Amino acid sequence: MAKYPNITHSAIADRIFVTAASTPLVLNTTSSSAELAQRLGLRLVDDWSEQADQVHVFYEGDRLVIGLPPVNREHPVAVDFELALRNRHPGKELLIKAVGGSRNRASVVDATAGLGRDSFLMASHGCTVTMCERMPVVAALLADGLRRAKGADECFEIAERMGLHQGSALDFLTGLAEDDCPDVVYLDPMFPVSGKSALVKKEMRLFHSLVGLDEDSDALLDVALQRARHRVVVKRPPKAPYLAERKPQLSVAGKAVRFDIYPLKAFAK
Repeated sequence: MAKYPNITHSAIADRIFVTAASTPLVLNTTSSSAELAQRLGLRLVDDWSEQADQVHVFYEGDRLVIGLPPVNREHPVAVDFELALRNRHPGKELLIKAVGGSRNRASVVDATAGLGRDSFLMASHGCTVTMCERMPVVAALLADGLRRAKGADECFEIAERMGLHQGSALDFLTGLAEDDCPDVVYLDPMFPVSGKSALVKKEMRLFHSLVGLDEDSDALLDVALQRARHRVVVKRPPKAPYLAERKPQLSVAGKAVRFDIYPLKAFAK
């Protein structure tokens, strides 16, 4: 079977976003591939598709990854919490300020988990985080990343504060008992990407291709405001309109991102 050549890391998801076939294939690389295909309800194939834009899900060593055929000369994408830990910049995270700071050790539902980087960041600052992801392929990537993080000495303690719910965040939040409602609900809904958005991170383009836009994000905000104990935080591009045209009480913003904050009840001091 063809291997990825020795190349520099490039924006695989840019190509996926533009041209990828809509349904991924599971590439048969290990004895676990058949079970993966059955679990995800995807077709198992023994070799790369001749279509250069066909997305494949497969095991690369001990990692579950998603990628394009080697002709694209692009490395696959995985959930990598160990890398996220190495790339942390302590003291500079606007997100931590938005969710109430490290001292509150909040319980958080990340209703739009994606690759889990924001969830991991919150957990690394003491939050207990439940990640919700309704797309089965993305949820499988998250589960695999969490498994590896729990086996790594430097990530184990952080990963123990993280959990995963595969399914609708709306259903998850609605079904919580009153005593189980989180301190914070965090939303990072998909946002339309223009053709000029060369600087959009590759995972964002990947997820646009796999799951499309979050067309229920307005309803999710409504439910989040009902179920969060202390606040709802919404991540947006700096110049984007407010989600559901609902103006937040306050925002914290940087050059690349804005966090809109909807306080409900002050944290105990």
